Amino acid sequence: MNWEPWTGCYPISDGCRNCYFYGPHAKRYGQNTIEKTDKFDWPIRTNAKGEYNIKGGKILATCFATDFFLPEADEWRKEVWKMIHQRQDIEFLILTKRIDRFLESLPDDWGDGYGNVNLGCTVENQEMADYRLPLFLSYPIKRRFIACAPLLESIDLSKYLHGIEHVTVGGETSRFARECNYEWVLSIREQCISSNTTFWFKNTGSLFKRNGELQKINPFKQTSYAKELGINILGDRRLF
Repeated sequence: MNWEPWTGCYPISDGCRNCYFYGPHAKRYGQNTIEKTDKFDWPIRTNAKGEYNIKGGKILATCFATDFFLPEADEWRKEVWKMIHQRQDIEFLILTKRIDRFLESLPDDWGDGYGNVNLGCTVENQEMADYRLPLFLSYPIKRRFIACAPLLESIDLSKYLHGIEHVTVGGETSRFARECNYEWVLSIREQCISSNTTFWFKNTGSLFKRNGELQKINPFKQTSYAKELGINILGDRRLF
């Protein structure tokens, strides 16, 4: 399940160039005004019996179509943190490219982290890995994952995988996508094996190089193609 309390976004690094939500060839292109959505209070809405509409035990992917730490959402985020804290029976999966805004964006009662928040940091190349991940690891967070998406080059994550539960890898989806090389994917997989970290190859991207062949992959087949390669290492982890 996905929850977008606000919508709109704008580029922050090279991985945003062909964003499948807001890039120049995406249907939300130009929607860079950050606005609340009609689902802002979705996790705490109740029915006529006073029961939550969203039952406990769910994983709620939060702000996957925007960024949780956008400065324009600072005041709204205070309310969102309260909802997250109220729904301890839901796991909130939060993904960001703006991890450097983490400390200034926390609720007063954060402490060493909320147990029901699984926070992900996105890195698309080695430069962003070396900038974002040391910050990410230095912050008080109980559960962490890394998303290499879109994967734009070979990345060495090995010195950053301590304290990381999971790594997701995916290629770029766009009419003008940049190449995702299968060798880069396999290298990250090997790093995860060495550090006993779960690994998920989420999608190939639109331009996928494997065995020396560069292939154009239909957007509706990118996830199934990645799955068919059989390289995921998930254990008992639920896919989100």
